[in-house]
Amino acid sequence: MIVCPNCNHPNPDGAVQCEACYTPLPATSNCPSCGATVQADAAFCGQCGYNLHATAAAAVAPTVAPEIPLEVQPSATPDPLLELLQPDPLENGGTTNSQAAPSPLPPTVVATPPETSIPTAPSTTIASPPPEPVTAPMEEAMAPTPEPVAAPAVTVARTQLQQVTARLIHVQSDREIELPQSLSVIHIGKQNDRIPPDIDVSGFTGSEIVSRIHADIRIEGDAHYIEDVGSSNGTYINNLPLLPGNRHRLRPGDRISLGKGDMVTFLFQIS
Repeated sequence: MIVCPNCNHPNPDGAVQCEACYTPLPATSNCPSCGATVQADAAFCGQCGYNLHATAAAAVAPTVAPEIPLEVQPSATPDPLLELLQPDPLENGGTTNSQAAPSPLPPTVVATPPETSIPTAPSTTIASPPPEPVTAPMEEAMAPTPEPVAAPAVTVARTQLQQVTARLIHVQSDREIELPQSLSVIHIGKQNDRIPPDIDVSGFTGSEIVSRIHADIRIEGDAHYIEDVGSSNGTYINNLPLLPGNRHRLRPGDRISLGKGDMVTFLFQIS
């Protein structure tokens, strides 16, 4: 279907102008996903929702490699006890050698007091608390699974669809013709061997200008469409010619003329 840009009326594929307001229709193309007919400037397919610009966008978009974060190993915290046990490198005269440098002066005898033992503080070990037992997942696994509660049944009242009755009123004789509800296509014309008419106008005055296979009325849901099927004298809707290949959606009060001169005319009504 082609949607009219002026009145948003859906038109059949291949139509060159809107059947409701006679506005020229835009160009169309096919969806690469489902093959449906879409407008050339559409961004998405109305049938399957395919993004019509996805292929062009995928070709232009560069490929960016994902960034992988580098793992940095945390530095080890030095043990304060080991730092206390290590000797200071600046002791013994501020040198880093294990032996002191020789002095040019003669050695001096210095009386040293008796060695005294320096009591060291006893090392204390801080015991970490034992880990708490993880019982939540086990309790959840052992817990019984609640039974699903069935939702209450909702009773929906069904409403009966109203029957739509469509009819044609012959203007010249004021005769009413009810359209058959069992047919999806209603042929209008005169008796012939190819397509027998569902509405025969042979008995109406001026029927000589009506072709044997003149026009069709198509029923789609609650909508009625009329189209000329190649008549000799044409079909006119509200005194405007209906071009071959196009169709018009009928509305109550539309005037349908079969042939020129307004000799065989019907009014479309719905009740």
